[in-house]
Amino acid sequence: MHAKRTSPAFNPSALLDAIGLATRDGAGDGITRESYGPGEDTALRLLGCHAERAGLVADSDRAGNLWLRLAADTRAEPAVVIGSHVDSVPRGGNYDGLAGVVAGLAVLDGLADDWQALPPLRVLALRGEESAWYGRAYVGSMALLGRLPAAALALKHRSGGGTLGEALARCGADVSAIARGEPLLPMPIAAYLELHIEQGPVMVARGWPVAAVTGIRGNLRHNRVRCLGEAGHSGAVPRWLRHDAVLAVAQLLARMDEHWRVLLQMGMDLVMTAGICTTPAASHAVSVIPGEVQFSFEVRSQDAETLRRFHALLQQECETVAAERGVRFEFDEAVASAPALMDEAWIRRFEAAGAALGQPLERLPSGAGHDAAMFAAAGIPAAMLFVRNDHGSHNPREALAEADLAAGIAVLQEAVASLRAHIHPIIVPCTAKASK
Repeated sequence: MHAKRTSPAFNPSALLDAIGLATRDGAGDGITRESYGPGEDTALRLLGCHAERAGLVADSDRAGNLWLRLAADTRAEPAVVIGSHVDSVPRGGNYDGLAGVVAGLAVLDGLADDWQALPPLRVLALRGEESAWYGRAYVGSMALLGRLPAAALALKHRSGGGTLGEALARCGADVSAIARGEPLLPMPIAAYLELHIEQGPVMVARGWPVAAVTGIRGNLRHNRVRCLGEAGHSGAVPRWLRHDAVLAVAQLLARMDEHWRVLLQMGMDLVMTAGICTTPAASHAVSVIPGEVQFSFEVRSQDAETLRRFHALLQQECETVAAERGVRFEFDEAVASAPALMDEAWIRRFEAAGAALGQPLERLPSGAGHDAAMFAAAGIPAAMLFVRNDHGSHNPREALAEADLAAGIAVLQEAVASLRAHIHPIIVPCTAKASK
């Protein structure tokens, strides 16, 4: 048995608070940790400083992500990886993603005296999970797994300046290897585990502090769709001769909302969102019929066929509205992420851990996307725990109670500790190219 440590007890909330304070948005309320930007860099630096104080080893991989481990544990066998992302949406909350990394550090600390009886344990702080910055989600995990499309490197930053490839290069990533689709895992992985705040209201409503995630919805999105009509004088053009882009988009979204309602009544899993809808600022005027609208469109489902069918409905309705309103629609390239099921063996391990701790776990699907889906798609057993979070997510009011975080960490640690009795080799070689 490894000698007992004498380092101070790890305080997860204190580390979360320190990183939150350092990455608070200077222009207003909330947290901003831009993917491959200053806030994300700061979070990774502070995690590295914590590692140094705690006697851990911190290493960056060739995709720019940060790995943390016990200094004594240099084993090369397949590792159990606990991770999440450290970036945020603009003016978001402090706990989305970061809580999972800090939870991993807590488990690493809690099992440090027993590390030789367990598989290698690694904590992974991922970059670039949020799509808000470059229009592509899961960049850090996809690059790590050799699954980031080379075309994504040309995506522009939301500000219009700089590309994703340039941002990756600035953080020291091997952009050439990423473009080739080369897997960059520094070691084989036995399982990927992720603790995350629930980003919806279900757990608060039902009084669940911790839940086991069954699966993650896939999504299909267009970051920019243009509806092009004809601008005109608001007083001079009668309704029957107008080609109003705003009314065309409103009609389109109303029709898609009705399709959504009907499909839900049929028992299908589906959510639809048009999170961006704007007319060109340069042409804004009260007396001008809008000639152009740009909007985003996203659909999520646990069923890939539902995603395909709803996207086909969108295209059909665009053709109908275009004919009725005298407008046309232009689409950017669709970006898709497949639905992912979480590993049943790990779900049961979580449930057994909860039962042992007197904290029975309910099962819950995830409506939001997570890096765990990317690991599952690459053939790596992946599993997630949700912890209760008030006020939703992607906003400054995320509210993770210290007791709920502690409960989630306890379940995660107990589940990993159960591997003492049966270390099973689930081999995913770090050199094997993932299937596209």
